[in-house]
Amino acid sequence: MTLILTSTLTCPHCGHATVETMPTDACLFFFDCSQCGAFLKPKAGDCCVFCSYGDVPCPPIQEQKSCCGQ
Repeated sequence: MTLILTSTLTCPHCGHATVETMPTDACLFFFDCSQCGAFLKPKAGDCCVFCSYGDVPCPPIQEQKSCCGQ
């Protein structure tokens, strides 16, 4: 399986989308929207902002592994 390492994060507050590179060795729990300044954190049950607001889930989830000890 080839991992996809970029994901487009879309702010739920203003709709601004930005392409971000996902780390393979850590989770990204928080993200600041560069358009409206909203402080994003994962939705309940999600492990990171990519799984909540991205168009591609984080690498551990792509590999069907647990993410960040969850």
